[in-house]
Parts: sequence; structure tokens; C-alpha cells
Amino acid sequence: MSFPADAPFVSRPVPTFAAGLLALGVHALFALLLVFGVSWQTQQPAPVMVDLWDAFPAPPQPAAEIPPAPPEPVKVQPAPRPAATEPAPVKTPDIALEKKQAEAELKAKQIAEDKARAEAREKQLAEQKKREQLRQAEEADLMRRMADEEAANAAKLTRLAEARAAASRRQAAVASVVGEYQDLISAKVRGNTRIPASLVGNPEVRCRVRLLPTGEVQSVQVTRSSGNPAYDDAVVRAIEKSSPLPLPAESDARAEFVPELLFVHRAKD
Repeated sequence: MSFPADAPFVSRPVPTFAAGLLALGVHALFALLLVFGVSWQTQQPAPVMVDLWDAFPAPPQPAAEIPPAPPEPVKVQPAPRPAATEPAPVKTPDIALEKKQAEAELKAKQIAEDKARAEAREKQLAEQKKREQLRQAEEADLMRRMADEEAANAAKLTRLAEARAAASRRQAAVASVVGEYQDLISAKVRGNTRIPASLVGNPEVRCRVRLLPTGEVQSVQVTRSSGNPAYDDAVVRAIEKSSPLPLPAESDARAEFVPELLFVHRAKD
């Protein structure tokens, strides 16, 4: 309860009679608890009893020895059996399934091995084919080179044969021209030869005649006499008188006469 600050002084109320009685009751209860607690802790002593004897009692007789009883057999308690449990079901192997799986694995392995062997065989065949193609190409190249060489040799031989044929024809032509001009020279010299009246038989004289490209005679020398000096001199004078000798215009044929001509003359040929 509050009072205003400006209230006049109020005295505390005086205790009443009921409060006094309550305090007295509390003290009485405390005293009662104290007494009851002490009496609860106190115990009465036990009485002592004494036996009275007229005389000492006789000593005790030794008891007869009683053989010890045989030990009882030890009973072995059997081990407690485990609680019965229902056995787990045993799976029976499927032999047919396992066999089928084994056969499938074996077949797959066999297929893989067959495939590997087939691939190795194909690779080997491919390599053999490649080597064979390479060998054939090398042989073809060798044959081509040989054919080219043979063709070249054949062409060379053909050209050589043609050249020889041309040379033979040329030589034949030159020989024909040379023979023709030899006959002309012989006829001209024969027309200028004065055969001696005493000449017997058909003697032959050979002379070396040096000529200019124009056919003019530079010198005449007897290389083999006829045995008749008069006939030899007559042939020498006839050659000198026939200058210039007829010569072919072709250079190859002219080379047979110039610069030196071997002249053979017979009296009656």
C-alpha cells in the first residue's frame, strides 16, 4: 500500500492476539520434535543369561572314522543345443544352364579366335598379294626395259644395216663410176700408144700416175715392167700424151684417181 509523499506520518499497526498464539504453537511443535528424535535414538541393553553346572562334563569320545564317501560322479552337462532354426534353402545348381553358359562362352571364344585367325590370314594374303603385285610390276618394268633395249638395238642394227646397204650401194655406184672412168682412161691411153712391131705376146705394164684434180698428168712411173723396155716407154709416152685424163665429177669416185692412179695396160686388151 503506498502513501502519498505529502501524507502525514502513520504509525505501524500493533500485533494482534492471533499472531501470538501462532508463534506459541510453532515453539511447542519444535520442542515435541526434539524430544521424539532423542527417544528414537536410545536402545535398551539386552539381558545376560548364565548356565550353572554341578561338575565338568565328560570329555567327548573320538568319533569312529567314517570312510569318506566316494565322490559323486561329475555330471557333464550337455552343451545347450542351439535353438532350432529353419535351414536356409540350398540352391540347387542348374547344370543345364551352367552347361549352356559354358558352351556359349566357349563358342564366343572360338568365334573370336576364328575371327582373329581370319584377320591374320587376310592380312597375310594382302601382304602376299602386295608382294606379288610388286614383283609383277618389277618384272613388267624389267621386261619393258629389255623390250626398249631390244627395240633400240634393233633400230640401231636396222640403221647400221641400212647404212651398210647404203654404203654398199654407194660403193657399188662409186665402183661402177670408177670402172667406167678406168675404161675411158684406158681407151684414151690405148689410142695414144704406139706398140713396137717387135712386140711378141700380150705383155702387161703397171705405172703409178700422179694427177691433179683437173686430170692433168704430173708424172708417170713404171712400177712393174712388161719385160720389153720399148713397150714400157711407149705406154709412158701414151699416158703423158693423154693428159688431162678424164675424171669423174663425184668426189668419192674422183678419190680413186686423185692424187695417184695405178694404171695397168696390156698390149692386146
